[in-house]
Amino acid sequence: MQMKQTFFVLAAAIICSQLSAQEPTDSSLLNEVVVTANKYPNKTSLTGKVVTVISREQIEQSGGKDLSQLLTEQSGVFIAGANSNAGKDKSLYLRGARVEHTLITIDGVPVYDASGIGGNFDIRNLPLSAIERIEILKGSQSTLYGSDALAGVINIITRKNAVKPLTGQLAASAGSFNSLKTQAAVQGKKGKFEYNAGWTYHDTKGINETLNPQNIPVTDRDGFRQNGWQAAVGYRPTDKILIQPYLRYSSIKGDIDQGAFTDELDYTYTQRSLQAGLRNEFLFGKNKLTVLYNYNRINRLYTDDSLLSRNGFDTWSQGQYKGSEHFADAYITAKAGTAITITGGLDYRSSISDQTYESIGFFGPYNTAYGRDSLDQNQLGIYAAVNWNHLSGFNTELGGRVNIHSEYGTHAVFNINPSYLINKKLKIFANLSSAYRTPSLYQLFSEYGNRDLQPEAAISMEAGLQYFSVNNKFSSRAVVYSRNVKDVIFFFSNPTTFVSQYINQDRQKDHGLEWEASYQFSKAIQVRAFYHYVTGKIETKTGSKDTSYNNLLRRPKSAAGLHLSAGISKHFFVSSNLAVTGERKDAYFDNNSFSTVYTTLGAYALWDIYAEYGFCKNRLKVFADIRNITGSRYTEISGFRTPGTNGFGGIRFSF
Repeated sequence: MQMKQTFFVLAAAIICSQLSAQEPTDSSLLNEVVVTANKYPNKTSLTGKVVTVISREQIEQSGGKDLSQLLTEQSGVFIAGANSNAGKDKSLYLRGARVEHTLITIDGVPVYDASGIGGNFDIRNLPLSAIERIEILKGSQSTLYGSDALAGVINIITRKNAVKPLTGQLAASAGSFNSLKTQAAVQGKKGKFEYNAGWTYHDTKGINETLNPQNIPVTDRDGFRQNGWQAAVGYRPTDKILIQPYLRYSSIKGDIDQGAFTDELDYTYTQRSLQAGLRNEFLFGKNKLTVLYNYNRINRLYTDDSLLSRNGFDTWSQGQYKGSEHFADAYITAKAGTAITITGGLDYRSSISDQTYESIGFFGPYNTAYGRDSLDQNQLGIYAAVNWNHLSGFNTELGGRVNIHSEYGTHAVFNINPSYLINKKLKIFANLSSAYRTPSLYQLFSEYGNRDLQPEAAISMEAGLQYFSVNNKFSSRAVVYSRNVKDVIFFFSNPTTFVSQYINQDRQKDHGLEWEASYQFSKAIQVRAFYHYVTGKIETKTGSKDTSYNNLLRRPKSAAGLHLSAGISKHFFVSSNLAVTGERKDAYFDNNSFSTVYTTLGAYALWDIYAEYGFCKNRLKVFADIRNITGSRYTEISGFRTPGTNGFGGIRFSF
């Protein structure tokens, strides 16, 4: 039945091709400028790195989607929970890698959650309306970006200043699950000053998140509410100096359940995220010095009031997890002649956390507490890269970094990235690089911590071809890659002593391929397609024996997408997106048998359609977004529901 439905959706999407898809991804353009690949603006033709760009226009045409839903439509990106309840955690897997092996940066600044077990940043903290552009940089990138960039970097670029004294946008939408979104933003420039500010509000009653196999008569809808603010002010005393302080804040409140197949009626969480910092840029002829400072703070509180508890253990519990980080980065980009660009810098990262957990239950009161006096670490990075862009079309980057950590000492990484552009049509590229991930504060210093942990270390290789047609109507890219990670951090429980501790034990080996293509039928009509395949296994020790097994839980081996867009007129735009996700393995903890259950999640296809119509010279736009048109029944995470057909509609006004 599921396979028939997949074929039906594919056929319907092809039939609707004349009323479909979206603006081309900017990465399809030969001379598109990206900043994430080299930490300075550079044309895609001059770098061998694999970059996908999501433009501001694509973001505006995403309807009522959030950041996770937009990202999971891109090749090589899968987010478990993206299409589930709004408040469901979003686990991001880039090229099949573990969640903590993808680095999230905001305007080029790494952001982490110092209070989390894995340390990965929660993308729910970023409202889509605050984002100007997204650059997805694939492959190991620790040379320029440090820890966690084993699979790649997702650089989220926030809204920028305008050239006029005052411009702005207002938007509101409503839809399924009693959902409401509103947003407002202003930007401007006057003399030596420039500014931008924005606010976003999202409220939804949600769905009953957990599947209920016992048919318990009393259930609840798990709601989600978010308020987000951001502001930045720039001062340019001369055309060679920029001083720009900024502030971003997000407050999230939501209802959650106890786990797979276990509903909960009184379990809530709040999460507050703050980033504040300063960006400084200084030009010296053709050279540029960039100095960044960012303070990142996360405060998460989980409370189970217990009166209607169904977990069978606690009658009350509360956990609070606070983490903060200081990050500073100073780097210079210098030109040596016309062909060579040198980037070199220093960055420093300091992390602390406070964590408490209390409960009252079947075994009596219980509590744990870890303070910042014990949960802290710092690290210094020294890095450099040289880019050579020859007129013949040959380009290469050579780079290296030394990381100095307060616990494990030093660790070094490198990258070699040659490419060759033939007749401005065919680009051949390769990348050999190493990367690392530092242990989190929890893995180092908690009751299960191990101060002797070494960083997870990866060697990655990729190679590919990218073709650009002469008229730039057609572009296609094919990449094969492999990733070998050693010293993977593993939670080990000794069956004899019952002592548990984090250790370096496993080795992860992944490999895959991805293909992307876009074709511009006319100025108004375009089609974009992708296919991604990944497989992986982990090698571990069981007793005295080495064993290996496939372990890409919740990550599909195969995924494909077809995106079509058409500007029917200068006022009317329609797009259609088809996403096909293959089978996945999953595992969940069964509260009845006290054991881990392994299962296979079926393949599924989701078909969405978006349309907008502009009035008043397109300053006022009315839009509608219908998702899962065929009502596909699917599971993203074992034990949790997903929505059926749902829709949203709204207006946007620019002034």
